[in-house]
Amino acid sequence: MFDNIFKAYDIRGIYPDELNEEIAWKIGYATAQFLQMNLTGLDKADRRKKMVIVGRDMRPSSQSLSKALIDGILSTGSNCIDIGLIDTPMIYYAINHLGCCGGIQTTASHNPADYNGFKISGLLAKPVGVDTGLQEIKRIASTLRKNPPVQMGQVEFHDLRVAYRTHVRKFLRLNRKLRVVVDASNGMAGKFIPEIFIGHPNLDIIPLNMEITGRFAHEPNPLVDANLRQLQESVLSNAADLGVCFDGDADRCIFVDEQARIIRCDIVTALLARDFLKTNHGAAVVYDLRSSRVVREEIQNAGGVPRRERVGHAFMKKALADSKGVFGGELSGHFYFRDNFNTDSGAIAFACLLSVLSRYDSPVSHVFKPLMRWHGSGEINYEVQDKDSTVRRLAERYKDAAIDYLDGITVEYDTWWFNVRKSNTEPLLRLNLEANTSDTLKKKLEEVGQQLGSPVAH
Repeated sequence: MFDNIFKAYDIRGIYPDELNEEIAWKIGYATAQFLQMNLTGLDKADRRKKMVIVGRDMRPSSQSLSKALIDGILSTGSNCIDIGLIDTPMIYYAINHLGCCGGIQTTASHNPADYNGFKISGLLAKPVGVDTGLQEIKRIASTLRKNPPVQMGQVEFHDLRVAYRTHVRKFLRLNRKLRVVVDASNGMAGKFIPEIFIGHPNLDIIPLNMEITGRFAHEPNPLVDANLRQLQESVLSNAADLGVCFDGDADRCIFVDEQARIIRCDIVTALLARDFLKTNHGAAVVYDLRSSRVVREEIQNAGGVPRRERVGHAFMKKALADSKGVFGGELSGHFYFRDNFNTDSGAIAFACLLSVLSRYDSPVSHVFKPLMRWHGSGEINYEVQDKDSTVRRLAERYKDAAIDYLDGITVEYDTWWFNVRKSNTEPLLRLNLEANTSDTLKKKLEEVGQQLGSPVAH
């Protein structure tokens, strides 16, 4: 059972068949033990350092799973702070704001409503993944039996809405009025958009799917183009400047321009990087290696240090902290901020992009047009049984190129490049290819694609 639900970065499964209240209790107990063990050598005199923060999203099963999780935490003798119904980035804020040893968010992110899970963070909201403690939590949880506790901890309830609003609003500085369609995907953005953004004098927000009912008008995954159609139609019919769609737990967001065209997240990263570097000259900016070459070019042109990194929030957050970088962006819609404890936030990404765009008098599409100078394929999946052999053949075929293996294989030429990464769970290779012209893109996509097999339909 535990093998099915413990993933690389979080815990996730179908409720109640794979994940239920009994398992949630064990995970709460095991996580509290793990987080307390990590306090070894630190000053434990601070009572809050020994407390675990718990939050939850809007799914029908989240309240009961969160309660069982808290019971498990308290059964170790640890104390707990329950901050209630929140977006996932708010738990990162709470861990740092309150100075606790870590926290757990009950969420299944962008998955359908019958899924649920847990995202675990440690001190300073550092992610707990398979290489940084999730395996140990799994080991402890899988051996537990539910016995009467020797000592029960206590739970406190904190309302951090005012403090969180103040924190996010620091990133929002609007020079002119903007009309924006916001699709909350019936997720946690439906809570913070009214509390933080609606009512701002320079924001005219047209809300979509703000109702938090545990049901979704469309899947809460903005990376799937079909889930953006309602947003795109509303942008056009309302003559809006911009549209944004958040995922279920609101740590990711995708934007569309005034013509309802999807703006790739790496292009957003390039624009925001340029802006951050105006006041942080010489700082590092982190981006995932699938990103357009324009990201690197814009960082260098703005006097920054490009830091290319592996795909995944654990790698991105560590790279941002290690490099003392100011900002980071990932193709999946995660954006990371030094001044947000090196963590990602959909709300802050939204605030930052609005602030930058408000300094232009031209339409959003015109602002991004100069950054669209490379032609990208997007990510294409190919079903491949022998993934390692295929990667070796690619390395041999393109041995005259610059090649690295930071994450899969990246092959670079002056006018085009590609990255091929292996899926951890399926017989798939994921291709991202980019070229300086549309003709070169088409030609090279056919050439490389033939070596990978048949693309898998979405």
